[in-house]
Amino acid sequence: MDTLKKFELMEKIVRELEDLQNTQQALIQKIGKIEVDNFDLSDKRLEKDLPDIHQRIADNLDTIGGIIEYFAEKTDKFGDKNKVDALREQQAIDDAKS
Repeated sequence: MDTLKKFELMEKIVRELEDLQNTQQALIQKIGKIEVDNFDLSDKRLEKDLPDIHQRIADNLDTIGGIIEYFAEKTDKFGDKNKVDALREQQAIDDAKS
């Protein structure tokens, strides 16, 4: 895999991780709404299980945040080290000649 394609794949992974993070955040919000709705209903099963689900998703969200931070930094360093901006400029020039 050439350098530019590798960098683009790394950027794609960062975006997918950010999407995953947003999805996890949305799940936490939905569970919170169900928990609030259950205050009036007082369903015992929901009272028992929802906090555990909420905590597991929150733990996943923390883990994903750490992965994003790590991988985004790795991607940036790779881009800087391999002068990806210059590679993109050269590719644009080459594409324009074609």
